[in-house]
Amino acid sequence: MSKVVKTTVEMNGMTYTVREAGMENEGELVIFLHGFPECSLIWEKTMAKLSDLGYRCFAPDQRGYSEGARPDGYQNYAVNILAEDVIGFAELLGEHGKFHLVGHDFGAVVGWTVVAMHQERIISWTALSVPYWPAYYWAIQNDPEQQKKGAYVKHFQEPKVPEQMLAANDYAILKRLWEGFDEKVIQEYMQIFDKADALTAVVNWYRALFMVDTGVQYQNVTIPVMFIWGNQDLAIGRAGVEKSHTYMKGDYQFCELDAGHWLTEFNESEVSKLIITEIIGHR
Repeated sequence: MSKVVKTTVEMNGMTYTVREAGMENEGELVIFLHGFPECSLIWEKTMAKLSDLGYRCFAPDQRGYSEGARPDGYQNYAVNILAEDVIGFAELLGEHGKFHLVGHDFGAVVGWTVVAMHQERIISWTALSVPYWPAYYWAIQNDPEQQKKGAYVKHFQEPKVPEQMLAANDYAILKRLWEGFDEKVIQEYMQIFDKADALTAVVNWYRALFMVDTGVQYQNVTIPVMFIWGNQDLAIGRAGVEKSHTYMKGDYQFCELDAGHWLTEFNESEVSKLIITEIIGHR
């Protein structure tokens, strides 16, 4: 199996920790986006499998998660800026045309925004757990289940309090979220999240989500899309998932799994197979 290499890249005056696999291959580029509270580590097994098939695979620790990429101010973490980072990574890798995109959790929100802003750059898009942003936004405004599941998002708008809450009792909330994860994975995550500036940076993603008017127009999606959702997801209810379908006007595959939110940790084999099938099917 191909080796996944952890390294760094420079972009926009910042240093990003990234994972790469198969970059010597001649196949299409696949960019992977992680969510909260994780990092590019979640994609290693999928990246190795895809690079064995000839693809070039790249997964950044995104802005705020990389120690060298933590600008001050929540405005610097707006989804349109995070989406432009993705295009920037593609350009940095020499891909000035189309590429495949995969994202989980908040990485899916970023990915949906890339699709909204640069649909012409994406060959295929695979979203895990989080539906199309306007569908999620509608659900958190109107669906009681989603309002309950997404209550933390509202709390994350507050200044300072979320950071204090996450760090309390030796990061008890984060460790509870990571329950059942491999201990080495948790140790790597703690190397990121045990720093005050990191906590502020990752929470700033949520602050910017509702406090910055990005002007992004989320229209119907016509490119190939696969959406993978676990029906036991702790953060995402069915209402937004079902509404998301109505925006999909191209080749659309919806995969409902009997699973929770942490799909790459507890359902990796099945999820990797789905991702690979989607990508191969749209070469």
